[in-house]
Amino acid sequence: MGTQINGIQQLGVGVTDIQEAFAWYRRYFGMDIKMFEEAAMAELMLPHTEGEPRERHAILALNLEGGGGFEIWQHTGKKPEYPAFELKLGDLGIFAGKLKTADVQKAYNYFRTLNLNLLSGITTDPEGKQHFYLKDVYNNTWEVCSEPYVFKKQKSVTGGVYGAVIGVQDMEASLPVYQQILGYDRVAYDVSGQFDDLQGLAGSEGRFRRVLLRHSHTPDGAFSPMFGPSCIELLQVLDRQPRSIYEGRLWGDPGFIHLCYDINGMDELREEVKERGFPFTVDSARDMDTFDMGEAAGSFSYIQAPEGTLIEFVETHKIPLVKRLGWSLDLTKRKPGPLPRWMFSLFSLMRVK
Repeated sequence: MGTQINGIQQLGVGVTDIQEAFAWYRRYFGMDIKMFEEAAMAELMLPHTEGEPRERHAILALNLEGGGGFEIWQHTGKKPEYPAFELKLGDLGIFAGKLKTADVQKAYNYFRTLNLNLLSGITTDPEGKQHFYLKDVYNNTWEVCSEPYVFKKQKSVTGGVYGAVIGVQDMEASLPVYQQILGYDRVAYDVSGQFDDLQGLAGSEGRFRRVLLRHSHTPDGAFSPMFGPSCIELLQVLDRQPRSIYEGRLWGDPGFIHLCYDINGMDELREEVKERGFPFTVDSARDMDTFDMGEAAGSFSYIQAPEGTLIEFVETHKIPLVKRLGWSLDLTKRKPGPLPRWMFSLFSLMRVK
C-alpha cells in the first residue's frame, strides 16, 4: 500500500512556561482542545538533544475550526534558551507558523482590538491571497492566511496550523523532501525578487526566492477532515548568508521545533526516506510496537531536511475520546478512512475554557 500522508498533525512550539503558553494560545488562537498533557523524559530524541535524555512537559492543543494542532513543549530539566541573535527572514528552519482563517479582515480587526503585536497590515501574497503577520508573546512569528475550508465553525477567528514558512539554504536540495516525501506536488508559485507583502518581518528588505507548495489531492486518513488542506512556503535568501535558527541550541528550546505529519505506513516510510537519502534520525517503532504517551499512543519518527528542519511522522494507535469515562479510540482495529464527524464532536468534551 505504501505510506499515506494524512495532513499536518501539529507544529511543535517550544516555550518557557507551558501553562502560560497554553492559556495564551487558547485565548488568542482558539487552541482550546487539550488532547493530551504529559510530563516525561524525552529519551528517544538523543540525536537532537546533545545525546542526553531531557525532561520535558508537553500539551497537544487543537482548534475544531480545523487545521493542525500545537504541540506546546517546555524543557523542564534545563533552562529553555532563546536565540542569541535576531532571527531574520530566510534563516534556516521554521521561521513562521501559518494559521488559517476564513476571514482575514475579521481576524486582523480582532487581533488589532486586542493590541497584539501585528507586524504588517493585510497584504496580498504572490498567489493573490490576503494574509498578515504577527508575533506572539514568545516572539514567534505567525502568518494568518486566507483559507475557506472550515471543519467546524467556532468562536475563534482563526483555525489551527495551515503550514509553515521555512528558510532553506539551497532550494533545489530541499524541494525533494517537501515535494516527494511529504507529497506537496503542486507549485502554487515560484518567484524571486523583493516583496512588499513581507514588509514588517526582520530581514524582509532582502531578495528572496519563494516557492509555495500545495497538495493536488485530498488526503483521506482518519483525521484528515479536521486537518484540512495545508501548504509549505520555502524561502531562500539570495543576498546574505542565513544562519540556522537553532544554532547553538537544542530541539525543544523556544521557537518552532518541528513540523509533524499524521501518517499510515511507518514501516514503508522508513524504507522510502532511506532510499531518498533522508533516513530516520529517531525511530520509536524500531524498539517497540507502540509508544505510550499517557492518554495517547502511537509510533513516531523524525527526518531532518537539508536546511535543518526536523519533520516528525506519527502513526496514531490510540487517542482519548471521553477522558472522564476512560473512553479511547483504538485506531489499529478500524478500517482505513476518515472518522465519522460525530466522533470529532467528542473532542469538544476536552475543551478548556
